Amino acid sequence: MSGRSIRMFLADGTSTGIITAEIMNWTGHVVTGPRSRLSELLKREETSRTGVYFLVGEDPETGEDMVYVGESDDVSKRLQNHSRDTQKDFFGKVAIVTSKDQNLTKAHVRFLESHLIRLALSSGRLKVANGNSPDAPALPEADVSDMEFFIEQVKLVLPVLGLDFLRAKPTPKSPPRSAAEPDKPQEETDFFTLVGKRDGIEARAYESDGEFIVLAGAKVRGRWASKSLHDSGYKRKLEGLIDRGAITEKDGRWVTTEDLVFSSPSAAAAIAFGRSSNGRTSWIHEASGQTYADFQLAALDKA
Repeated sequence: MSGRSIRMFLADGTSTGIITAEIMNWTGHVVTGPRSRLSELLKREETSRTGVYFLVGEDPETGEDMVYVGESDDVSKRLQNHSRDTQKDFFGKVAIVTSKDQNLTKAHVRFLESHLIRLALSSGRLKVANGNSPDAPALPEADVSDMEFFIEQVKLVLPVLGLDFLRAKPTPKSPPRSAAEPDKPQEETDFFTLVGKRDGIEARAYESDGEFIVLAGAKVRGRWASKSLHDSGYKRKLEGLIDRGAITEKDGRWVTTEDLVFSSPSAAAAIAFGRSSNGRTSWIHEASGQTYADFQLAALDKA
């Protein structure tokens, strides 16, 4: 895969302030910043253009990460309205995507909004405040191609800015079966299992691109057992997953209804056990019987 160059600019010289991002040979322009700097952000000329925007924060009731996707002919005016809307109190960060050549039309951004909402919903990485996506308007064939390319660039640049809610969930890799490529390296996913016999907990997971993914159908506790205040973040995460149906009760057992993405094996183990747990020792590599930690050390030694 060929490399790409993303140009980022810290507008006020800090990594937590207003940041712009562009990709070579792409007409799009992204600017992001915290809600506390919204007044400064909206003074920027590009925010008054036609574009799409993302409001990112936490659901005040469940603590689950949350995003709202919108579009407007004048993004700055729409964001001023949202800042006064109590239904949008959740957001603490905003990202705005416009075009440097100002060729985006209302139809274009409605198309982008529809498809970006669908991507956010299908990724399952956080709660989408929109609930569902509006129908995309009909566009000429050439425009559809341009907007699909535009979306691919948005998917590429947002994670660099710490916004990964458009990233599709990874899928496990299997070894190639083609007899025509006998010398092709065997690339296969390593799976890990988690078992809690007393509580009937059974889960299977794998790691991909620095994320730990628990497969759908895992049996988990379904309630938070720890009373430690240090665990409140995991507790809210579990409640948020149950609230949106990612974990549900079935035949007297709590099970995951979809693949769940976590930042670490410990976060995944905590949600499964309903308490804090060192995932580096509780997850076991299926093939070798090693703990996650020992499996990683073995891989380092081999390298």
